[in-house]
Amino acid sequence: MDKKLVVGNWKMNLLREEAREFSGTIADLLGEDYDACQVVLVPPYTALEVVGSRISGSTIDLGAQNVFGETSGAFTGEVSAPMLADAGCKWVIVGHSERRHILGETDEQIREKISISISCGLKAILCVGETEAQREEAIRRSEDVLTRKKLLFSPIKTQIESALDSLDQKQVSDIVIAYEPVWAIGTGKNATSLEIAEIHQYIRELLAEIFPGLGNNVRILYGGSVKTGNIVEIMSVEEVDGVLVGGASLSADSFFRIINSVGG
Repeated sequence: MDKKLVVGNWKMNLLREEAREFSGTIADLLGEDYDACQVVLVPPYTALEVVGSRISGSTIDLGAQNVFGETSGAFTGEVSAPMLADAGCKWVIVGHSERRHILGETDEQIREKISISISCGLKAILCVGETEAQREEAIRRSEDVLTRKKLLFSPIKTQIESALDSLDQKQVSDIVIAYEPVWAIGTGKNATSLEIAEIHQYIRELLAEIFPGLGNNVRILYGGSVKTGNIVEIMSVEEVDGVLVGGASLSADSFFRIINSVGG
């Protein structure tokens, strides 16, 4: 399996000069030859060029927060996979819960985005996760272990199977799965190591079932209020291959400390 992965998702934050300064700080802290883990910075579209320029020559990769499901056309306001690649992106986040639940992104749209991103040479980070209501319903049925697991795993299963439908083994090799429990994203609530382990183990088993020759080698990240205070516990889970970091990736000190914790 590839190196562990740390992805900083800046969401709708940082203007161009702020992004240039921040990415430069991270690049300087890591140095040109850093290779303990793989690091990806994911700024907003407006800062892709300045961040890409500042991290050029380092081992840090550039990623985008979203992509459209067509390569070109009359789609005002959208950005295509070829445009992202042309801007220097190697990665793209697809299916983040904020896009699913705030902006109404469907499983079908996510599948289109995954497929077109890979065909254009981008590596896709597919986000999946259950809502608080879905988890609470599963817990309420905890007297029946099989029912609880079926309810808990069901949204994850649907999201993964739909996104990867019709993809072959080679295409899946360019995908990373990020488990982000919706109830833990930006809320300060933390999934325990046992909760993380249960879902990551299920994702691993599902991937191995769908892609017998490759599933065990797909990296699975954890995201959801990742910070310096819980990174050691998160990385203690055997099936965690890295983290997708939100708010804590906006502080150079905290993000650098998270990178060091993952890189060991």
